Amino acid sequence: MKPFAYVRPERTEEAIAYLAAHPDARFLAGGTNLVDLMKLGVTYPPLLVDLGALPLDGVVQTPDGGLLIGATARNSDVAAHPDVRTRYPVLSQALLAGASPQLRNAATTGGNLLQRTRCPYFQDTSTPCNKRLPGSGCPAREGVHRDLAVLGHSTHCVATHPSDMAVALAALDAEVRLRGADGERTVPVAAFHRLPDDRPDLDTVAAPGELITGVTLPAPPAGALSTYRKARDRTSYAFALVSAALVLTVEDGQVGYAALAFGGLAHKPWRARAAEEVLRGAPATTDTFQRAADAELAAAEPLRDNGFKVRLARNLAVSLLGDLASRAAAAAP
Repeated sequence: MKPFAYVRPERTEEAIAYLAAHPDARFLAGGTNLVDLMKLGVTYPPLLVDLGALPLDGVVQTPDGGLLIGATARNSDVAAHPDVRTRYPVLSQALLAGASPQLRNAATTGGNLLQRTRCPYFQDTSTPCNKRLPGSGCPAREGVHRDLAVLGHSTHCVATHPSDMAVALAALDAEVRLRGADGERTVPVAAFHRLPDDRPDLDTVAAPGELITGVTLPAPPAGALSTYRKARDRTSYAFALVSAALVLTVEDGQVGYAALAFGGLAHKPWRARAAEEVLRGAPATTDTFQRAADAELAAAEPLRDNGFKVRLARNLAVSLLGDLASRAAAAAP
């Protein structure tokens, strides 16, 4: 690891000022991704700005009945928070499906959103990678891509975003709070991450030097059920081949509200808008669920070795929809 400078500011404004003065610096939260990349030689920030002393670790209710999760709140604390477990179970389940207990105790909300891809070529500095060095090529397209994207990829990159938490937040219509030298703004989680296009090195729409200060969750729809499911090669400490987060209401046998997001399929958490259009107002039946999944996955463009992900995503979505519809029917008066 190359030498670097380190500061630990106590005020948010001070942290942002460091990045404004040192554009090549990086914010450091739990370090579970950034430090690994520094050890591998993927990135060499000359200055780390530690966010651990900032007052951004709270989880509090908002006046409109939602929830504000601070950027430095630990994943384990968020997963165990009573409001998250009872009102947003999809988020708690997604967090508990990610990493290991030791990593969840260190990883933070903001850091989870900003983690980089785990594409093997990105982490191997002896190989080309457009995410690491734009214009150098994407060997994954013809090489090892079994775990990589089937939706939204480009000739420049087929990597997938690894977060479980971000998939749940996308389904919950959460918003990312950003603060930079020019002020504050909010961005929907579903729009926060980018598709690769011709700039796969840009993971998000955050401007240089902007700091995530928190994530806001709206109040859940009345009567909504939610859940998260992850298909992976082993039962623990593995990234998703495919995951799905679902928020659903069913009344009198018809789907009311539906929000579905996939993980493991694209460069970003994939909000399934086409599937949602099929679902809303339709009978809560297996036929509807299959048509919805097919409508979303019709755009898939699998590569040589990852076509199984399309079938896996379809089966996962149909199963998840069926399970929540059954739960809704059982709870109906």
